Amino acid sequence: MNNKRFLVCLLSVIFFVAFALYSISKDIRLIGGVAEDYKDKKGRVWHSGQKEKQDWGGWVKKLPQTAAASVNDLTAAAKKKADDAGYDHQLFGAVSWAANPATVKYDLKTGNGLFNVTYMVREHWSPNNRGYDIIIEGDIVEKLYVTPGKGEIDIKEYKNIDISDGSMEVELKGNAATKKGDLNPMFSALEVLGQSGTAVGSAGKLTAIWGTIKQEFR
Repeated sequence: MNNKRFLVCLLSVIFFVAFALYSISKDIRLIGGVAEDYKDKKGRVWHSGQKEKQDWGGWVKKLPQTAAASVNDLTAAAKKKADDAGYDHQLFGAVSWAANPATVKYDLKTGNGLFNVTYMVREHWSPNNRGYDIIIEGDIVEKLYVTPGKGEIDIKEYKNIDISDGSMEVELKGNAATKKGDLNPMFSALEVLGQSGTAVGSAGKLTAIWGTIKQEFR
């Protein structure tokens, strides 16, 4: 076996292992409208959406405004929807929002890979009358979105968001084309979950390189 070639292959494996560990995807959860982080009943930490420049990321351009309403005022259907999805009612007790034309915008340090994003919101102030777009990585994933009725919630999932630069941009932007009277965008919670084994395709690259090494060793 060519020792020099073996060494090159081995160094390649080490490099990709280090790169994969550095850029491995991570889960990020945000709760809107509150100044402090929140730990739910399952022990998961939801970072305050009112913070910037954190190790997980933070808001950009402008600090969102906040508003709160009692979770006791959630409808029975809303409570059941939250329960069925495995989310605490408390996640729907407040919102981070922006006065149109300002937007609600975050940069999330997810690492690379494929992600599923769950957007959650509870309406109280402008039932069925608030319209905006939900934008992820510059793409409108929910055009002309309109929030639900008073005390109701929405839980919407967007799958296979591909990140290759280490961070995910999420933006909520009012859209007059909804023909609604309130164009102030908002959210109650955001959950970003990495799909296992997708970080920069490292698993496939490592498998291919290791196969080459084994072939050379024979």
